[in-house]
Amino acid sequence: MRVDAEYVLPLRWHDDRDLDELTAYLRDLSRWIDVTVVDDSPPDLFRAHAHAWAASVRHVRPVVERGANGKVRGVLSGLALARHETVIVADDDVRHTPETLAALVAELQDADLVKPQNVFLPRPWHARWDTARSLVNRALGADYPGTYGLRRSALPHGYDADALFENCEMERTVRATGGRVRARRDLFVPRRPPSARHFWSQRVRQAYDSHAQPARLMAELAIIPVVWRLRRRRGILAFLTLAVIGFGEIGRRRTGGGAVYPRSAALWVPVWAIERGLCSWAAVGLRLRGGVPYAGARLRLAATPLRTLRLRMTDAAAHPRRERNS
Repeated sequence: MRVDAEYVLPLRWHDDRDLDELTAYLRDLSRWIDVTVVDDSPPDLFRAHAHAWAASVRHVRPVVERGANGKVRGVLSGLALARHETVIVADDDVRHTPETLAALVAELQDADLVKPQNVFLPRPWHARWDTARSLVNRALGADYPGTYGLRRSALPHGYDADALFENCEMERTVRATGGRVRARRDLFVPRRPPSARHFWSQRVRQAYDSHAQPARLMAELAIIPVVWRLRRRRGILAFLTLAVIGFGEIGRRRTGGGAVYPRSAALWVPVWAIERGLCSWAAVGLRLRGGVPYAGARLRLAATPLRTLRLRMTDAAAHPRRERNS
């Protein structure tokens, strides 16, 4: 069954070690949906990709040049070139099935942005570690996945390509324009885990995302001071550890997660919490130095506050001529 939508995959690779696996996925994907790969890889890799994918997908260079976040430029380029109003945006490690694509497209009949839940398959140790972050997000509300269903008209002016936490920036921009955002925590989309080396390289960058959520940032910054203060009070520390595991278990069981996440998943939450506490302080240091290093520049903005985005939209509506001339 083929769905009436566009699949946009922003890509920037520096090696082709996973080319065969991605090529096989794109070959299958092209039988279910129209696919556009926006490829910002170096010229030699771009040519290799063009040769490998010519028969399956539309393979293009980015057409949007403004903004330091290359992934956002890729998404915005894909939206500009999409042949359909309904778009599925997905990272290169996401592995949709015909069923997950159809479910997202169906949800977009009465929503503007739909966020499913990614789940790592397979699950090496570092994927289990990072799954703890998803459980915490699920317990607090919803996770930020590597794939979204989106109506192009929900982002008439795109979203800020200088924001590091690009998924949060996209969600907030849709909300600011009056769009309907829906979380499908029970729609599980497989995702291939990163290498252990890439996992370690993302620890501080992911912690920096919390600068977009001040209350959460304050809680994460408090973790290490609290643990240090209670270091000799083992009974209290044991109680807090069990409470943190219980919190993760709430996220694991929420909306069908118990059938997908292994029973041991919540045991990783205390490990993740200590890591996040340490990396949050490192992220504060990066912010004081101008932001997170990214592609030769520094990104200071995590994501724009929703209130600020709404004020901008209101101002643009009140002064359309100024908006056109800006």
